[in-house]
Amino acid sequence: MLHAVLGGPRNIEYREAPIPIPEAGQVLVEVKRIGVCGSDIHVYHGRHKYAVFPLVQGHEGSGLVVQTGPDVTNVCIGDRVTLRPQLYCGECRLCREGRYNLCEDYKVIGVLGGTTGMASEYFLTDASKLHRLPDGLDYDAGAMIEPLAVAVHSIRLGQRYHDGNILILGAGPIGNLVGQAAKGMGARSVMITDINPFRLDIAKKCGIDHIVNTATEDLETAIVTHYGRDRADVILDCAATTGTMDQSVKSARRGTNIVTVGNFYDKVPVELGLTQRREINIIGAMNYVSEDYAEAISLLNAGKVKIGDLISAYFGLQDYPAAYQYIDENSNTVMKVLIKVRD
Repeated sequence: MLHAVLGGPRNIEYREAPIPIPEAGQVLVEVKRIGVCGSDIHVYHGRHKYAVFPLVQGHEGSGLVVQTGPDVTNVCIGDRVTLRPQLYCGECRLCREGRYNLCEDYKVIGVLGGTTGMASEYFLTDASKLHRLPDGLDYDAGAMIEPLAVAVHSIRLGQRYHDGNILILGAGPIGNLVGQAAKGMGARSVMITDINPFRLDIAKKCGIDHIVNTATEDLETAIVTHYGRDRADVILDCAATTGTMDQSVKSARRGTNIVTVGNFYDKVPVELGLTQRREINIIGAMNYVSEDYAEAISLLNAGKVKIGDLISAYFGLQDYPAAYQYIDENSNTVMKVLIKVRD
């Protein structure tokens, strides 16, 4: 089988390897789609803090079960599946509590060193990491479940989403999915901000209620206009830029929950005095757990989240470098790129 090996920054090599044979509890998946996300881009350019080369990328993906090892009961040959790309010890206190996304030994397959992702024709994984796709979801949708699970987990951490007013900073792929998921999970109204007109236009097409271009509009005015003095019940920072965290705090009413969804790679200035005086809760969101995957699948299957407008382009497995070049050259007008390994 062919797989794409990232030997170092911006250096993808294609290597042949034997097709693995599943052992007890393992499943062989014929890879169909792979999503390229922001973390992948940082790894590709050598900007990810925890990436170790060589590395086979691909943590957002879907495929077809073609072989199972002994003792596999949750999937069968012929099932279409999506991968939950998490590795954890399963024994520590947090793992025992079901919060394995916070395990000290936690790794995301295809992102962190010592792991092998789905950037290959076939992928061997533990059966426990697979979720079956309903008949109504195609392989494209299967590759979008991982980022949607990130969105679901973040919304749940914010707590006050049901019948609440939601404010989202950042209208990229994750911010868009957070907005759609919040509406699908019962939010009364969702406002999303960005300085990129293209991304805001996509958000509007996806049904987000209030679109605010903070390059030309005052956010404070928009919040008061649409939400009144009660403002937003939950704020989710999906942009993770130098100014958005401070903007979140200044936009928050007393007692608001702020969830950090985007990845902050640098220290950011925040007016902490406001968090004390207003009793603002800042909550970090780390990936997802299995229940978030189940909810993401349910939202997609029910038609409450639309992904068609989010997919910007497709590239083949052997065109991975071209995919990254396309993303770099069109960064202002790209939402999601999928690697189409097979039909």
